[in-house]
Amino acid sequence: MKLLVLAAGYATRLYPLTLDTPKPLLEVGGRPMVENVLEAALPIGLDDVYLVTNSKFAGRFHDWADGYEREVRVVDDGTADDATKRGAIGDIALVLERERIDSDLAVVAGDNLFSEPLTGFPPRRDAPVLGVYDVGDLQAIKEYNAIEIDDDARITFFEEKPAEPRSTLTGIALYFYPKQTLPEIGRYVAEGLDPDQPGRLIQWLYPQMPVYTWRVPGLWFDIGSKEHLAEADRIFSARS
Repeated sequence: MKLLVLAAGYATRLYPLTLDTPKPLLEVGGRPMVENVLEAALPIGLDDVYLVTNSKFAGRFHDWADGYEREVRVVDDGTADDATKRGAIGDIALVLERERIDSDLAVVAGDNLFSEPLTGFPPRRDAPVLGVYDVGDLQAIKEYNAIEIDDDARITFFEEKPAEPRSTLTGIALYFYPKQTLPEIGRYVAEGLDPDQPGRLIQWLYPQMPVYTWRVPGLWFDIGSKEHLAEADRIFSARS
């Protein structure tokens, strides 16, 4: 299985911190955020690790990767600003094509942090799997997506930013796609559908085939603001 880290965003909500530094290279707990992500992913058991970024930050990621303890292949998606970005799904499709990936694939966002190792992910390898987390608040879930599942942990309902949510379970940027489903990612992009938010691929996919879920252990942090960054840094610094 291979791992793809999504790191091609421009993180404009974190300006000026991210004017010259990509969000995944901001420090959390005394080291770049992306290193915490990769450490959590170690139990998945990976053959190769790819990180997709943009032309603006490709050099910064190459410098980081040269000094990192594991081999990470940095892929430049060729975009230069937020207005021309490919979007997360577009970047996944690009890496699949350019790197000729033809094996099971795990995908994680470079700004999703986990307090515990991702031991047990994916729980199955015969179907797509989405990492989920219970935010425990019907108001908070309105900023994310709302997921409903059956007794087999299969998705039965998925809604982005629900106005009237019925669930506090949200899908996060942690995905598993078995080899046989990878062509569906290219088909999604070819059909001209929204390539930005990676969850939209799951929303499109689950009515067509079984898509299962896996509950992330411990705490999950989506670093979307300076407040989220400060909170994660406090917790990871205390642990280290």
